[in-house]
Amino acid sequence: MADSEAPSKPHAVTTIASVEIDPKAERALVWKFDLRLLPVLAIMYLFNSLDKSNLGNAKTAGLEDSLHLKGNQYNMILSIFFVPYVLTAPFLGLLGKKFGPNIVLPCMMLTFGTCTILVVAAYNFSGLFAIRWFLGMSESAFFPLVIYYQTTFYRRGELARRLAIFYAAQSIASAFSGLLAFGVFRIHTGPLASWRYLFLIEGCGTILFALFALWYLPKSASEASFLTPEEKELAYLRLQIDSSSVVDEKLNIRDAFRIFKHWTSWAILAIQICLGVPLQGVQLFLPVIIKRLGYSTVKTNLYTVAPNVSGAAMLLILAFCSDWTRWRFPFIALGFLFTFIGFIIYAAIDVTHELSVAYFATFMMVWGTSAPSVLLDAWYNNNIANEGRRVVLTSIAVPVANLMGVVSSNIFRNQDAPKYFPALITTAAFGGTGILLTLALGLWMMYDNKKRDQRQGVHVKAMNIPSENLNEGPASDDFRWFY
Repeated sequence: MADSEAPSKPHAVTTIASVEIDPKAERALVWKFDLRLLPVLAIMYLFNSLDKSNLGNAKTAGLEDSLHLKGNQYNMILSIFFVPYVLTAPFLGLLGKKFGPNIVLPCMMLTFGTCTILVVAAYNFSGLFAIRWFLGMSESAFFPLVIYYQTTFYRRGELARRLAIFYAAQSIASAFSGLLAFGVFRIHTGPLASWRYLFLIEGCGTILFALFALWYLPKSASEASFLTPEEKELAYLRLQIDSSSVVDEKLNIRDAFRIFKHWTSWAILAIQICLGVPLQGVQLFLPVIIKRLGYSTVKTNLYTVAPNVSGAAMLLILAFCSDWTRWRFPFIALGFLFTFIGFIIYAAIDVTHELSVAYFATFMMVWGTSAPSVLLDAWYNNNIANEGRRVVLTSIAVPVANLMGVVSSNIFRNQDAPKYFPALITTAAFGGTGILLTLALGLWMMYDNKKRDQRQGVHVKAMNIPSENLNEGPASDDFRWFY
Protein backbone atom coordinates (compact mmCIF):
# COMPACT_ATOMS: atom_id res chain seq x y z
CA MET A 1 0.00 0.00 0.00
CA ALA A 2 1.26 3.47 -0.87
CA ASP A 3 2.15 5.50 2.19
CA SER A 4 0.00 8.56 2.86
CA GLU A 5 1.25 11.52 4.79
CA ALA A 6 -0.56 14.17 6.76
CA PRO A 7 -0.40 17.67 5.34
CA SER A 8 2.60 19.57 6.57
CA LYS A 9 0.97 21.69 9.24
CA PRO A 10 2.59 23.43 12.19
CA HIS A 11 0.42 21.49 14.63
CA ALA A 12 1.43 17.99 13.46
CA VAL A 13 2.88 16.07 16.41
CA THR A 14 4.71 12.83 16.79
CA THR A 15 2.19 11.26 19.16
CA ILE A 16 -1.32 12.53 18.70
CA ALA A 17 -2.57 10.46 21.63
CA SER A 18 -0.44 12.57 23.98
CA VAL A 19 -2.22 15.81 23.03
CA GLU A 20 -4.70 17.13 25.58
CA ILE A 21 -7.78 18.86 24.20
CA ASP A 22 -9.70 21.48 26.17
CA PRO A 23 -13.26 20.05 26.47
CA LYS A 24 -14.82 23.53 26.60
CA ALA A 25 -13.03 24.64 23.42
CA GLU A 26 -14.00 21.37 21.73
CA ARG A 27 -17.68 21.78 22.62
CA ALA A 28 -17.64 25.31 21.22
CA LEU A 29 -16.04 24.05 18.01
CA VAL A 30 -18.53 21.22 17.56
CA TRP A 31 -21.37 23.67 18.16
CA LYS A 32 -19.98 25.83 15.34
CA PHE A 33 -19.94 22.82 13.02
CA ASP A 34 -23.50 21.90 14.02
CA LEU A 35 -24.85 25.37 13.29
CA ARG A 36 -22.95 25.71 10.03
CA LEU A 37 -23.43 22.25 8.53
CA LEU A 38 -26.45 20.40 9.84
CA PRO A 39 -29.27 22.78 8.84
CA VAL A 40 -27.93 23.18 5.30
CA LEU A 41 -27.22 19.47 4.78
CA ALA A 42 -30.64 18.58 6.19
CA ILE A 43 -32.40 20.94 3.78
CA MET A 44 -30.29 19.63 0.89
CA TYR A 45 -31.34 16.08 1.73
CA LEU A 46 -34.94 17.17 2.16
CA PHE A 47 -34.94 18.36 -1.45
CA ASN A 48 -33.13 15.19 -2.51
CA SER A 49 -35.80 13.05 -0.85
CA LEU A 50 -38.62 15.12 -2.30
CA ASP A 51 -37.25 14.79 -5.82
CA LYS A 52 -36.79 11.04 -5.34
CA SER A 53 -40.16 10.14 -3.81
CA ASN A 54 -42.65 12.52 -5.42
CA LEU A 55 -43.60 9.93 -8.04
CA GLY A 56 -45.64 8.04 -5.43
CA ASN A 57 -47.66 11.18 -4.66
CA ALA A 58 -48.13 11.91 -8.37
CA LYS A 59 -49.40 8.36 -8.95
CA THR A 60 -52.31 8.99 -6.58
CA ALA A 61 -53.24 12.13 -8.58
CA GLY A 62 -53.46 10.59 -12.03
CA LEU A 63 -49.91 10.43 -13.37
CA GLU A 64 -50.54 7.02 -14.95
CA ASP A 65 -53.61 8.27 -16.81
CA SER A 66 -51.91 11.49 -17.98
CA LEU A 67 -48.94 9.61 -19.45
CA HIS A 68 -51.10 6.71 -20.74
CA LEU A 69 -49.06 4.14 -18.82
CA LYS A 70 -50.03 0.50 -19.28
CA GLY A 71 -49.38 -2.73 -17.41
CA ASN A 72 -46.20 -2.55 -15.32
CA GLN A 73 -44.79 0.56 -17.02
CA TYR A 74 -45.06 2.54 -13.77
CA ASN A 75 -43.01 -0.12 -11.99
CA MET A 76 -40.43 0.02 -14.81
CA ILE A 77 -40.14 3.79 -14.36
CA LEU A 78 -39.48 3.25 -10.66
CA SER A 79 -36.97 0.48 -11.32
CA ILE A 80 -34.83 2.21 -13.96
CA PHE A 81 -33.86 4.90 -11.45
CA PHE A 82 -31.74 2.41 -9.50
CA VAL A 83 -29.59 1.09 -12.35
CA PRO A 84 -27.55 4.29 -12.95
CA TYR A 85 -27.86 5.01 -9.22
CA VAL A 86 -25.67 2.00 -8.46
CA LEU A 87 -23.40 2.18 -11.52
CA THR A 88 -22.31 5.80 -11.10
CA ALA A 89 -22.19 6.17 -7.29
CA PRO A 90 -18.61 4.90 -6.74
CA PHE A 91 -17.25 7.24 -9.44
CA LEU A 92 -19.09 10.28 -8.09
CA GLY A 93 -18.02 9.32 -4.58
CA LEU A 94 -14.36 9.32 -5.64
CA LEU A 95 -14.88 12.67 -7.40
CA GLY A 96 -16.30 14.00 -4.14
CA LYS A 97 -13.20 12.82 -2.28
CA LYS A 98 -10.87 14.36 -4.91
CA PHE A 99 -12.56 17.75 -5.44
CA GLY A 100 -14.43 18.08 -2.14
CA PRO A 101 -18.05 17.26 -1.20
CA ASN A 102 -18.67 21.01 -0.81
CA ILE A 103 -18.36 21.32 -4.62
CA VAL A 104 -19.69 17.97 -5.86
CA LEU A 105 -22.83 17.83 -3.66
CA PRO A 106 -24.31 21.16 -4.87
CA CYS A 107 -23.46 20.25 -8.49
CA MET A 108 -25.35 16.98 -8.11
CA MET A 109 -28.22 18.93 -6.58
CA LEU A 110 -28.36 21.32 -9.54
CA THR A 111 -28.57 18.33 -11.87
CA PHE A 112 -31.34 16.42 -10.11
CA GLY A 113 -33.31 19.65 -9.60
CA THR A 114 -33.18 20.19 -13.36
CA CYS A 115 -34.34 16.60 -13.97
CA THR A 116 -37.30 17.17 -11.64
CA ILE A 117 -38.39 20.24 -13.59
CA LEU A 118 -38.11 18.29 -16.86
CA VAL A 119 -40.77 15.85 -15.62
CA VAL A 120 -43.26 18.68 -16.25
CA ALA A 121 -42.52 18.30 -19.98
CA ALA A 122 -42.90 14.49 -20.03
CA TYR A 123 -45.99 13.34 -21.89
CA ASN A 124 -45.39 9.61 -22.38
CA PHE A 125 -43.66 6.59 -20.91
CA SER A 126 -40.38 6.98 -22.82
CA GLY A 127 -39.96 10.64 -21.80
CA LEU A 128 -40.37 9.94 -18.08
CA PHE A 129 -38.26 6.79 -18.39
CA ALA A 130 -35.31 8.78 -19.78
CA ILE A 131 -35.62 11.49 -17.13
CA ARG A 132 -35.63 8.91 -14.34
CA TRP A 133 -32.39 7.43 -15.73
CA PHE A 134 -30.57 10.76 -15.44
CA LEU A 135 -32.24 11.49 -12.09
CA GLY A 136 -30.81 8.23 -10.72
CA MET A 137 -27.38 9.12 -12.07
CA SER A 138 -27.36 12.59 -10.53
CA GLU A 139 -28.58 11.43 -7.09
CA SER A 140 -26.41 8.31 -6.84
CA ALA A 141 -23.62 9.42 -4.49
CA PHE A 142 -25.52 12.17 -2.67
CA PHE A 143 -26.15 10.36 0.61
CA PRO A 144 -22.75 8.54 0.64
CA LEU A 145 -20.93 11.82 0.11
CA VAL A 146 -22.84 13.54 2.91
CA ILE A 147 -21.90 10.67 5.24
CA TYR A 148 -18.24 10.95 4.24
CA TYR A 149 -18.40 14.76 4.51
CA GLN A 150 -19.61 14.55 8.11
CA THR A 151 -16.84 12.10 9.05
CA THR A 152 -14.36 14.87 8.15
CA PHE A 153 -15.87 17.12 10.84
CA TYR A 154 -16.99 14.81 13.67
CA ARG A 155 -15.49 12.15 15.94
CA ARG A 156 -16.79 8.58 15.76
CA GLY A 157 -18.94 8.91 18.88
CA GLU A 158 -20.51 12.12 17.57
CA LEU A 159 -21.48 10.77 14.16
CA ALA A 160 -24.72 8.82 14.57
CA ARG A 161 -26.82 11.61 16.05
CA ARG A 162 -25.54 14.12 13.46
CA LEU A 163 -26.35 11.72 10.65
CA ALA A 164 -29.73 11.17 12.27
CA ILE A 165 -30.51 14.89 12.32
CA PHE A 166 -29.51 15.02 8.69
CA TYR A 167 -31.37 11.84 7.72
CA ALA A 168 -34.49 12.90 9.61
CA ALA A 169 -34.90 15.31 6.73
CA GLN A 170 -35.97 12.31 4.64
CA SER A 171 -38.81 11.48 6.99
CA ILE A 172 -39.71 15.15 7.25
CA ALA A 173 -39.50 15.38 3.46
CA SER A 174 -41.90 12.47 3.11
CA ALA A 175 -44.26 14.18 5.54
CA PHE A 176 -43.81 17.55 3.83
CA SER A 177 -44.27 15.86 0.48
CA GLY A 178 -47.65 14.63 1.64
CA LEU A 179 -48.63 18.10 2.86
CA LEU A 180 -47.33 19.75 -0.30
CA ALA A 181 -49.15 17.22 -2.45
CA PHE A 182 -52.28 17.79 -0.37
CA GLY A 183 -52.15 21.49 -1.26
CA VAL A 184 -50.92 21.25 -4.84
CA PHE A 185 -53.42 18.57 -5.84
CA ARG A 186 -56.20 21.01 -4.99
CA ILE A 187 -55.08 23.16 -7.94
CA HIS A 188 -57.55 22.54 -10.74
CA THR A 189 -56.89 25.61 -12.88
CA GLY A 190 -54.07 26.54 -15.23
CA PRO A 191 -52.54 24.79 -18.23
CA LEU A 192 -51.00 21.86 -16.32
CA ALA A 193 -52.34 18.81 -14.53
CA SER A 194 -52.13 19.27 -10.76
CA TRP A 195 -49.38 16.65 -10.32
CA ARG A 196 -47.11 18.54 -12.77
CA TYR A 197 -47.12 21.61 -10.52
CA LEU A 198 -45.67 19.41 -7.76
CA PHE A 199 -42.56 18.65 -9.85
CA LEU A 200 -42.23 22.28 -10.96
CA ILE A 201 -42.31 23.66 -7.42
CA GLU A 202 -39.93 21.07 -5.98
CA GLY A 203 -37.46 21.33 -8.88
CA CYS A 204 -37.21 25.12 -8.71
CA GLY A 205 -36.68 25.03 -4.94
CA THR A 206 -33.91 22.43 -5.37
CA ILE A 207 -31.97 24.53 -7.89
CA LEU A 208 -32.16 27.71 -5.83
CA PHE A 209 -30.91 26.01 -2.69
CA ALA A 210 -28.12 24.23 -4.59
CA LEU A 211 -26.69 27.61 -5.66
CA PHE A 212 -26.73 28.76 -2.04
CA ALA A 213 -25.01 25.55 -0.83
CA LEU A 214 -22.28 25.90 -3.45
CA TRP A 215 -21.35 29.26 -1.93
CA TYR A 216 -21.91 28.32 1.73
CA LEU A 217 -20.37 24.91 2.46
CA PRO A 218 -16.74 24.69 3.74
CA LYS A 219 -14.28 22.22 2.19
CA SER A 220 -13.19 20.52 5.41
CA ALA A 221 -12.87 21.08 9.16
CA SER A 222 -9.23 22.18 9.04
CA GLU A 223 -9.82 24.50 6.07
CA ALA A 224 -13.09 26.17 7.12
CA SER A 225 -12.92 29.93 6.62
CA PHE A 226 -15.25 30.62 9.56
CA LEU A 227 -12.76 29.15 12.07
CA THR A 228 -9.85 30.88 13.77
CA PRO A 229 -6.33 29.37 13.33
CA GLU A 230 -6.57 27.86 16.81
CA GLU A 231 -9.93 26.27 15.98
CA LYS A 232 -8.54 24.86 12.73
CA GLU A 233 -5.73 23.24 14.68
CA LEU A 234 -8.18 21.79 17.19
CA ALA A 235 -10.40 20.49 14.37
CA TYR A 236 -7.42 18.73 12.80
CA LEU A 237 -6.23 17.14 16.05
CA ARG A 238 -9.72 15.89 17.00
CA LEU A 239 -10.05 13.93 13.79
CA GLN A 240 -6.51 12.57 13.98
CA ILE A 241 -7.30 11.24 17.46
CA ASP A 242 -10.75 9.79 16.76
CA SER A 243 -11.78 9.60 13.10
CA SER A 244 -9.08 9.41 10.41
CA SER A 245 -5.64 7.84 10.41
CA VAL A 246 -4.52 10.65 8.10
CA VAL A 247 -6.67 13.79 8.04
CA ASP A 248 -7.37 15.26 4.57
CA GLU A 249 -5.65 12.21 3.08
CA LYS A 250 -4.78 12.31 -0.63
CA LEU A 251 -6.88 9.83 -2.63
CA ASN A 252 -5.20 6.54 -3.57
CA ILE A 253 -7.79 4.60 -5.60
CA ARG A 254 -5.98 1.24 -5.53
CA ASP A 255 -5.56 1.41 -1.77
CA ALA A 256 -9.15 2.59 -1.26
CA PHE A 257 -10.59 -0.57 -2.83
CA ARG A 258 -8.59 -2.75 -0.43
CA ILE A 259 -11.53 -2.30 1.94
CA PHE A 260 -13.16 -5.29 0.22
CA LYS A 261 -10.35 -7.64 1.25
CA HIS A 262 -11.98 -8.06 4.66
CA TRP A 263 -15.12 -10.20 4.86
CA THR A 264 -16.95 -7.79 7.15
CA SER A 265 -17.35 -5.37 4.22
CA TRP A 266 -19.34 -8.05 2.39
CA ALA A 267 -21.40 -8.70 5.51
CA ILE A 268 -22.25 -4.99 5.61
CA LEU A 269 -23.38 -5.17 1.97
CA ALA A 270 -25.62 -8.15 2.81
CA ILE A 271 -27.24 -6.19 5.65
CA GLN A 272 -27.69 -3.23 3.29
CA ILE A 273 -29.58 -5.52 0.89
CA CYS A 274 -31.88 -6.65 3.69
CA LEU A 275 -32.43 -3.02 4.68
CA GLY A 276 -32.99 -1.80 1.13
CA VAL A 277 -36.17 -3.74 0.36
CA PRO A 278 -38.26 -2.41 3.30
CA LEU A 279 -36.63 1.02 3.06
CA GLN A 280 -37.50 1.47 -0.61
CA GLY A 281 -40.84 -0.28 -0.23
CA VAL A 282 -41.98 2.21 2.41
CA GLN A 283 -40.49 5.20 0.62
CA LEU A 284 -42.05 4.36 -2.74
CA PHE A 285 -45.33 2.77 -1.70
CA LEU A 286 -46.44 4.25 1.64
CA PRO A 287 -49.15 6.35 -0.09
CA VAL A 288 -50.36 3.20 -1.88
CA ILE A 289 -50.34 1.17 1.36
CA ILE A 290 -52.35 3.86 3.19
CA LYS A 291 -54.76 4.30 0.29
CA ARG A 292 -55.83 0.69 0.87
CA LEU A 293 -57.41 1.86 4.12
CA GLY A 294 -60.13 3.48 2.02
CA TYR A 295 -59.15 7.15 2.03
CA SER A 296 -59.55 9.58 -0.87
CA THR A 297 -56.53 10.73 -2.89
CA VAL A 298 -56.24 13.98 -0.94
CA LYS A 299 -56.62 12.30 2.47
CA THR A 300 -54.21 9.51 1.54
CA ASN A 301 -51.38 12.02 1.04
CA LEU A 302 -52.37 13.82 4.24
CA TYR A 303 -52.32 10.57 6.24
CA THR A 304 -48.72 9.85 5.22
CA VAL A 305 -47.60 12.81 7.33
CA ALA A 306 -47.96 11.33 10.85
CA PRO A 307 -46.07 8.05 10.19
CA ASN A 308 -43.19 9.94 8.60
CA VAL A 309 -42.95 12.48 11.43
CA SER A 310 -42.97 9.66 13.99
CA GLY A 311 -40.27 7.92 11.94
CA ALA A 312 -38.06 10.99 12.23
CA ALA A 313 -38.63 11.06 16.00
CA MET A 314 -37.79 7.34 16.38
CA LEU A 315 -34.67 7.83 14.27
CA LEU A 316 -33.42 10.59 16.56
CA ILE A 317 -34.20 8.60 19.72
CA LEU A 318 -32.32 5.49 18.56
CA ALA A 319 -29.38 7.49 17.17
CA PHE A 320 -28.92 9.53 20.36
CA CYS A 321 -29.14 6.34 22.43
CA SER A 322 -26.59 4.70 20.13
CA ASP A 323 -24.08 7.55 20.52
CA TRP A 324 -24.68 7.72 24.26
CA THR A 325 -24.08 3.97 24.80
CA ARG A 326 -21.43 3.71 22.02
CA TRP A 327 -23.35 0.67 20.73
CA ARG A 328 -24.50 0.32 17.13
CA PHE A 329 -25.72 -3.17 16.25
CA PRO A 330 -28.42 -3.63 18.97
CA PHE A 331 -30.21 -0.47 17.79
CA ILE A 332 -29.91 -1.51 14.12
CA ALA A 333 -31.47 -4.88 14.99
CA LEU A 334 -34.25 -3.11 16.90
CA GLY A 335 -35.05 -1.02 13.85
CA PHE A 336 -35.25 -4.14 11.69
CA LEU A 337 -37.60 -5.64 14.29
CA PHE A 338 -39.99 -2.69 14.00
CA THR A 339 -40.12 -3.17 10.23
CA PHE A 340 -40.66 -6.90 10.52
CA ILE A 341 -43.53 -6.55 13.00
CA GLY A 342 -45.16 -3.70 11.06
CA PHE A 343 -45.35 -5.62 7.78
CA ILE A 344 -46.45 -8.86 9.46
CA ILE A 345 -49.30 -7.06 11.27
CA TYR A 346 -50.44 -5.32 8.09
CA ALA A 347 -50.38 -8.59 6.14
CA ALA A 348 -52.13 -10.64 8.84
CA ILE A 349 -55.16 -8.48 9.65
CA ASP A 350 -58.27 -7.43 7.76
CA VAL A 351 -57.41 -3.76 7.32
CA THR A 352 -60.95 -2.75 6.35
CA HIS A 353 -62.27 -3.84 9.76
CA GLU A 354 -59.22 -2.92 11.86
CA LEU A 355 -58.28 0.47 10.51
CA SER A 356 -56.56 1.72 13.67
CA VAL A 357 -54.32 -1.34 13.95
CA ALA A 358 -53.49 -1.20 10.23
CA TYR A 359 -52.63 2.49 10.42
CA PHE A 360 -50.43 1.86 13.48
CA ALA A 361 -48.63 -0.85 11.49
CA THR A 362 -47.63 1.81 8.93
CA PHE A 363 -46.02 3.75 11.79
CA MET A 364 -43.91 0.70 12.67
CA MET A 365 -42.92 0.27 9.03
CA VAL A 366 -41.52 3.80 8.99
CA TRP A 367 -39.83 3.44 12.40
CA GLY A 368 -37.96 0.40 11.17
CA THR A 369 -36.68 1.85 7.91
CA SER A 370 -35.30 5.19 9.10
CA ALA A 371 -33.05 4.27 12.04
CA PRO A 372 -31.19 1.19 10.69
CA SER A 373 -30.00 3.07 7.62
CA VAL A 374 -28.30 5.84 9.61
CA LEU A 375 -26.89 3.57 12.32
CA LEU A 376 -25.61 1.01 9.82
CA ASP A 377 -23.77 3.73 7.90
CA ALA A 378 -22.33 5.10 11.14
CA TRP A 379 -21.35 1.57 12.22
CA TYR A 380 -19.09 0.71 9.31
CA ASN A 381 -17.73 4.26 8.97
CA ASN A 382 -16.72 4.12 12.64
CA ASN A 383 -14.60 1.07 11.84
CA ILE A 384 -12.68 2.58 8.90
CA ALA A 385 -9.93 5.09 9.74
CA ASN A 386 -8.68 5.36 6.16
CA GLU A 387 -10.60 8.16 4.40
CA GLY A 388 -10.30 6.69 0.89
CA ARG A 389 -11.56 3.27 1.94
CA ARG A 390 -14.33 4.92 3.90
CA VAL A 391 -15.69 6.82 0.90
CA VAL A 392 -15.42 3.76 -1.38
CA LEU A 393 -17.39 1.45 0.92
CA THR A 394 -20.00 4.13 1.61
CA SER A 395 -20.37 4.91 -2.11
CA ILE A 396 -21.09 1.26 -2.82
CA ALA A 397 -23.00 0.20 0.30
CA VAL A 398 -25.62 2.97 0.21
CA PRO A 399 -26.45 2.47 -3.51
CA VAL A 400 -26.70 -1.30 -2.93
CA ALA A 401 -29.47 -0.60 -0.41
CA ASN A 402 -31.14 1.71 -2.89
CA LEU A 403 -30.77 -0.86 -5.67
CA MET A 404 -33.26 -2.94 -3.75
CA GLY A 405 -35.81 -0.44 -5.00
CA VAL A 406 -35.78 -2.63 -8.12
CA VAL A 407 -37.13 -5.45 -5.95
CA SER A 408 -39.62 -3.25 -4.09
CA SER A 409 -40.96 -1.60 -7.25
CA ASN A 410 -41.62 -5.00 -8.82
CA ILE A 411 -43.21 -6.83 -5.91
CA PHE A 412 -45.89 -4.17 -5.35
CA ARG A 413 -47.70 -5.18 -8.53
CA ASN A 414 -51.04 -3.85 -9.76
CA GLN A 415 -52.41 -7.38 -10.10
CA ASP A 416 -51.86 -7.93 -6.35
CA ALA A 417 -53.85 -4.81 -5.40
CA PRO A 418 -55.37 -3.95 -3.02
CA LYS A 419 -53.85 -6.45 -0.52
CA TYR A 420 -50.30 -6.67 -1.99
CA PHE A 421 -49.87 -9.83 0.11
CA PRO A 422 -46.77 -11.20 -1.72
CA ALA A 423 -45.03 -7.81 -1.38
CA LEU A 424 -45.77 -7.53 2.34
CA ILE A 425 -44.47 -11.03 3.12
CA THR A 426 -41.37 -10.59 0.96
CA THR A 427 -40.54 -7.29 2.66
CA ALA A 428 -41.04 -8.80 6.12
CA ALA A 429 -38.71 -11.69 5.19
CA PHE A 430 -35.92 -9.27 4.24
CA GLY A 431 -36.43 -7.46 7.55
CA GLY A 432 -36.22 -10.70 9.53
CA THR A 433 -33.03 -11.74 7.74
CA GLY A 434 -31.58 -8.30 8.48
CA ILE A 435 -32.12 -8.89 12.21
CA LEU A 436 -30.21 -12.18 12.13
CA LEU A 437 -27.28 -10.85 10.08
CA THR A 438 -26.92 -7.74 12.25
CA LEU A 439 -26.88 -9.71 15.49
CA ALA A 440 -24.42 -12.23 14.06
CA LEU A 441 -21.96 -9.55 12.89
CA GLY A 442 -22.21 -7.55 16.11
CA LEU A 443 -21.66 -10.59 18.33
CA TRP A 444 -18.68 -11.67 16.21
CA MET A 445 -17.12 -8.20 16.63
CA MET A 446 -17.50 -8.50 20.41
CA TYR A 447 -15.88 -11.94 20.31
CA ASP A 448 -13.00 -10.72 18.11
CA ASN A 449 -12.33 -7.77 20.44
CA LYS A 450 -12.06 -10.17 23.39
CA LYS A 451 -9.59 -12.30 21.47
CA ARG A 452 -7.48 -9.25 20.64
CA ASP A 453 -7.54 -8.17 24.31
CA GLN A 454 -6.39 -11.62 25.44
CA ARG A 455 -3.61 -11.68 22.86
CA GLN A 456 -2.26 -8.31 24.05
CA GLY A 457 -3.02 -8.85 27.74
CA VAL A 458 -5.05 -5.62 27.98
CA HIS A 459 -8.68 -4.49 27.99
CA VAL A 460 -9.32 -1.51 25.72
CA LYS A 461 -12.27 -0.13 23.81
CA ALA A 462 -12.32 1.18 20.25
CA MET A 463 -12.81 4.78 21.38
CA ASN A 464 -9.59 4.65 23.47
CA ILE A 465 -7.31 3.85 20.52
CA PRO A 466 -6.04 6.86 18.49
CA SER A 467 -7.18 6.50 14.89
CA GLU A 468 -3.69 7.44 13.67
CA ASN A 469 -2.71 3.84 14.57
CA LEU A 470 -5.56 2.25 12.62
CA ASN A 471 -4.80 2.90 8.95
CA GLU A 472 -4.48 -0.86 8.29
CA GLY A 473 -7.85 -1.61 9.90
CA PRO A 474 -8.32 -5.14 11.33
CA ALA A 475 -4.79 -6.07 10.20
CA SER A 476 -3.43 -3.84 12.98
CA ASP A 477 -2.89 -5.47 16.39
CA ASP A 478 -4.22 -2.31 18.08
CA PHE A 479 -7.50 -2.39 16.14
CA ARG A 480 -10.74 -2.83 18.06
CA TRP A 481 -14.21 -3.02 16.54
CA PHE A 482 -16.64 -0.20 17.26
CA TYR A 483 -19.76 -2.35 17.63
